[in-house]
Formats: sequence, structure tokens, C-alpha cells
Amino acid sequence: MDRPLIPATLFGRVLGDAYARLPTTVATLHARDGERRYAGEVDVVRGTTLLSRLCAAATRLPPQGRGRIDVDIVANRHGEAWTRHVAGHAMHSRLRASGGLLREQLGLVTFDFRLTVDGVGLHWIVDTVRVFGLRLPRRWFDGVAAREYEDDRRYRFDVRASLPLAGLLVHYRGWLDVD
Repeated sequence: MDRPLIPATLFGRVLGDAYARLPTTVATLHARDGERRYAGEVDVVRGTTLLSRLCAAATRLPPQGRGRIDVDIVANRHGEAWTRHVAGHAMHSRLRASGGLLREQLGLVTFDFRLTVDGVGLHWIVDTVRVFGLRLPRRWFDGVAAREYEDDRRYRFDVRASLPLAGLLVHYRGWLDVD
């Protein structure tokens, strides 16, 4: 798999020169425009408190379990639409660039992430969060983190979300075939 140049895609625009430091499979996944589907496996752990279940429902987080995941990505010059299919459940989000950040609309919640690249992979760090346009305190989201990396020449992801009072909302991790 050849490493792509910095593409004019959403992640290429947001990351700029840092894009060139992405692991090969991560760079490949984010280098394509148009429609594509990736398949793999995922392990999902969900929180059990009432508040965690309500928050998870508001953002349409995947159900607990282990098994197949299919990720549909539709990308164009305006942004990307991702639909993650897990156990008959679809989690849809829209991504676009916003002032040097990556904005993700996930259900009722809008996240702005700072993307950073290090020797391990791509890290999504929460910058701001809004619900119904109302900005929420940043410190509430210290327990939200995502990373994309490569292991054994395979694209891997690890996403964890927990909130004060609610505890763990979801922790899902796995891999996708990226060719």
C-alpha cells in the first residue's frame, strides 16, 4: 500500500502537513473522496447507568457486543457522512472543517475536535461541544477520546466516551480492512 500525498480531502485540509505523518492505513482511509464501505470487527462496551443510557441514545451510540462492523463513508468537497453499522444499529455522523478543527454532528450533539498526529497515529481531542447550539463546559468532556492507528498493517480505532455523573457511555474499538 503506497502512502498517499496530502489529499484535498477533509482530513487532508484539516491536518495540512501533519497528514504526511499518518500511518499508511489511516492515511489511505482518509485520502478518498466518493462513496466507499469498509468492513471489520468491533468490540463495544456500553455504560449501565440511566444517565449514560440516555446520553448514548441522544447520540445513537452502538449497542454493546462484539462482531462485525461496516462503515459507509460518503466524502466530497463539503465534508463527509459516516454511517457505522453494528448489530443492526446505524450510527450516523456528519463531519466538516470548521476553523481548523474537525466538526462532527452526532445526533443532538456537535463536537469540535483538534486533530493531532504523533508517532502512534491520529488523535481526536475535544475542543468544544454543543447541544441544541448551547456550548457545554469543556471539562465535562475530558473523558472523551478517539484515536486511529495502525497495528500489523491494519487500520485500528479506539473510541471512549465517559462523562461526569453518567460514567462510561461507550468504549468501542476494533479494526477495518482498508485496501
